[in-house]
Amino acid sequence: MVRSGEESKPAGRATDGTGPASLRELFLQGEPVAQGVRTSILNSWQRSRSLGLSPDTLELPYREDFDPGGRIVRAAVPVLDRLQAAFAGSQVNISVADANGTVLLRRFGDPSMARSLPTIQVVPGFVFAEQVAGTNGIGLALAERQLIRVYGAEHFAERSQQSACVALPVRDPLSGRIEGVLCLGYPRGFERPALGVAIRRAAEGIERRLLAQSSAHEGALLRTYLAAGAGTGAPHRGVAMDALANEFRSRDEAILKEKAAELISGAQRGAVEVALPDGRRVTLVSRPVTSSSGVRGIAIEAVLPGAPAGQPLAVPHQTDELSTLTAPLSAARPAIILPPGHLATVRGPVITADGDAGPAGPHATAEPGAAVSVAGDGRAVGPVAEDIGRGSDESDAAGGHHRAAEPGTTGRGQGVAEPGAALTTRGGQSASEPDPPLAVGGGRGPADEHSEAAFPARALVMLGEPHVGAYALAARRRLELLSEASTRIGTTLDVRRTAEELAETAVPGLADFVTIDLPDAVLRGEESAEPLADLRRTVLHGIREGLPFTALGERIDFGPTTPQLRCLTSSEAVLEPDLKAAAGWLAQDPEHTARLLAHVQSLIAVPLLARGVVLGIASFYRFGASFGDDDRSLAQELASRAALSIDNARRYTHERSMVLALQRRLLPQGLPDQDAVEVAHRYLPAESDVGGDWYDVIPLSGSRVGLLVGDVVGHGMLSAATMGRLRTAARSFAELDFPPDEVLTHLDNLVGRLDREDPDGKGAGVIGATCLYAIYDPTTQRCLMARAGHPPPALVHPDGTVTYPELPAGPPLGLGGLPFDAAEVDLPAGSQLVMYTDGLIEDRHRDVDEVLEQLREALARPERAPEETCRVVLDTVAPAHPHDDIALLVARVHATDPDRIAGWEMSADPALVGEVRASAMRWLSDRGLEEAAFAAELILSELITNAIRHGAEPIRVRLLYGRTLICEVSDASNTAPHLRRAASTDEGGRGLFLVAQLSQSWGTRYLPEGKVIWAECGLDAA
Repeated sequence: MVRSGEESKPAGRATDGTGPASLRELFLQGEPVAQGVRTSILNSWQRSRSLGLSPDTLELPYREDFDPGGRIVRAAVPVLDRLQAAFAGSQVNISVADANGTVLLRRFGDPSMARSLPTIQVVPGFVFAEQVAGTNGIGLALAERQLIRVYGAEHFAERSQQSACVALPVRDPLSGRIEGVLCLGYPRGFERPALGVAIRRAAEGIERRLLAQSSAHEGALLRTYLAAGAGTGAPHRGVAMDALANEFRSRDEAILKEKAAELISGAQRGAVEVALPDGRRVTLVSRPVTSSSGVRGIAIEAVLPGAPAGQPLAVPHQTDELSTLTAPLSAARPAIILPPGHLATVRGPVITADGDAGPAGPHATAEPGAAVSVAGDGRAVGPVAEDIGRGSDESDAAGGHHRAAEPGTTGRGQGVAEPGAALTTRGGQSASEPDPPLAVGGGRGPADEHSEAAFPARALVMLGEPHVGAYALAARRRLELLSEASTRIGTTLDVRRTAEELAETAVPGLADFVTIDLPDAVLRGEESAEPLADLRRTVLHGIREGLPFTALGERIDFGPTTPQLRCLTSSEAVLEPDLKAAAGWLAQDPEHTARLLAHVQSLIAVPLLARGVVLGIASFYRFGASFGDDDRSLAQELASRAALSIDNARRYTHERSMVLALQRRLLPQGLPDQDAVEVAHRYLPAESDVGGDWYDVIPLSGSRVGLLVGDVVGHGMLSAATMGRLRTAARSFAELDFPPDEVLTHLDNLVGRLDREDPDGKGAGVIGATCLYAIYDPTTQRCLMARAGHPPPALVHPDGTVTYPELPAGPPLGLGGLPFDAAEVDLPAGSQLVMYTDGLIEDRHRDVDEVLEQLREALARPERAPEETCRVVLDTVAPAHPHDDIALLVARVHATDPDRIAGWEMSADPALVGEVRASAMRWLSDRGLEEAAFAAELILSELITNAIRHGAEPIRVRLLYGRTLICEVSDASNTAPHLRRAASTDEGGRGLFLVAQLSQSWGTRYLPEGKVIWAECGLDAA
């Protein structure tokens, strides 16, 4: 069996020039061998070569100071004995090494192997760590921290080419730390599927025995605690928490147990007061407990509310620390939960954690961690270490004579406890004799300082070893960190900000420094085709600044042996407990890594993967302590959660980019040439999503210009598409020379029709829109405006006065059936008309009136150019983080020079046509427009004749000279001429056709009374 996707490969050298041996030779010659070599083996080869190891001259160091009777040895001896019996007669070499790779135990299926094998494979004490032995089972299992198989030529050392092995790390079930490695070596032809099953079962057996060693300590502590109560004449030492269900709710119990776990993990002696949510205060008393065999622990008792008067308890705020009991904080441990039982005295000798009998008495004491169950007769029971695969005939791991419950089982008198879990008993009674009161600072009163008399009305809350309590406390903090991550990571849909949230969550709870590298493509919202080719340092966060990490924004290039690249290759977190020994990391950039080593000690590199997409790499660094496997699991979990949020943000960024591109494409790509106004504009999309704001500048007949600003309600692709449709329609209605109120009426009908055409039939797509439309006439310096639910514009007068004209509000577009009214205002030359959407002034954190006043102050500088005005408004008035789009249009108006305007009024007399035409020709000649005079003469003749024939008085003629020459003839009739193609036999019908041919454009606009027929000629027309 091969774990983590490792495929089985034949052992030994290949004889046909292919296979492991051939690939190994290619590697040693510097040739690429990515195909055909397992990732773990190739990584180990690369690390070995970077360390300068030579396959044929490897010398293993020997340690004389190894502990032949240590904890891992005591747990492994019975298991190895059973393995030796199982493989009796075979060529299997069984060994156990410690966490540093030093072999501690050896067993052989065939005892004669000890005479034929070299010394390094027979004598304990040789070190097989990868740093000194190259690629081998023990060293690689420690480096990869998982089950490893090494076949024949996959070994780095020449001397190991004839063998194969399978190795598996052995972990402490409570701390999660690797205590050692179990390895089975065998000839290359001995490969059996059962080997994987056997080594897993054997490792589990050793781990169970390690757990039993810890639980035996706690069983001894509980018996000592009970025996101490017997010695004081208080047969019922405490009142169980379960017996106080009427006194404490479950929330209160959780608070007390949490505080008790902190006291145990800190090895504190004394008393502290805990305030409960209902206002009551409970005193927790911490007392040291030590078994006769030397196992040390802490018992936490609760002095119940309402203790008898006359028994005061002075509560110190600073407790005494038992420095001899403190232990480093480590990983979380599995739970051991107590079944119901009575606290009873234990008379007679106390069985210690080591299985020795010792006297019970008040001087014995205890340590916290996994709680131990107590049977009704006072017997303490704890877990037992089962035999590998059977668990039937082994005694307690520490050599004791009592039988303990198997982890994971519960029953009468048996159970498994969580580190720091409460010692829960039922049916207990309060002590009959009170203890002397505790003095401030945790000391005792006049009574003997060794006295352990009980306080009245108290309950045993928790008992255990400090270091086990520290594991429980660490586990809870890890859970709190994961809970915090669920609320802190992914609060926005910004890729960069989400990565920053991951780093901020991990520091300092998990790591001291975090770097996150993302591909440029991911930052743009795309999938990266080659993540390693465009990685960029995106986040650098830590407990302090100034460290020699790669700076933000710089490109990152990870080498083939770095943990970061290995984590991407394996799609799993890679742990480097000691960076000083991490050859691949050191080889990346020796100068740079040397500077970093003064600040960091350990590293976890985690790939950011979500939905099969590589999003980047997160690197967690720690200074002053090493990461463990639990830290790696926590980092992997944090990175997985963050990767999903980053991928969501990436997808959103991609969609937003598409919507924004569509939005910008649908907005005007340039402004038309015209003389009426000088225009500047800005469009600022919302941070969260793109909306449907738009603006437009539309040249109209008679040198007029239309200014349009609108806002489609809602955000996203639909709003942007709807905006494009409305802008196109609004421009079309405006170019038909409809007045502003009629343009809004047509738009209102269009929005209503879009709602009715919604495929869902509910109008959920288009909610509505607002719009402001203004037409400015430079010949009269007046502006006609109408709005549909839109904020009014700001008028900046030449003297600096800023006003907001009182325009009829009008309903938003889409309601239907309600009228729109227009209003006309004077705009002297040099005035500025400022039009905007509601995103500029409406914000949940600001008052609209205050914002309008800010806008007034920002605009009170009429000498500014429109471009400068746009910049100032966005800098001073726009919200820092806009939740809605902002469209801004600033137009400084100009007046047409009167010398460029000529007008005549005439009656409906055909004889006057010649006079008006002659006057117009003289006016054009005076201005040097002789080349345009011929076309203008024919156009005026036709238009005036039609007005006399088909219109009504008064008839007016006007010439406008600007970028083009505009000829206008107006009358009081509402009948409009129509262009038609005259037949060859028709006597009339060719006039308008002639006008259309001589002019660039022509048309009709309607007045409140009558109409205007206009034609626009180029100044170079002949």
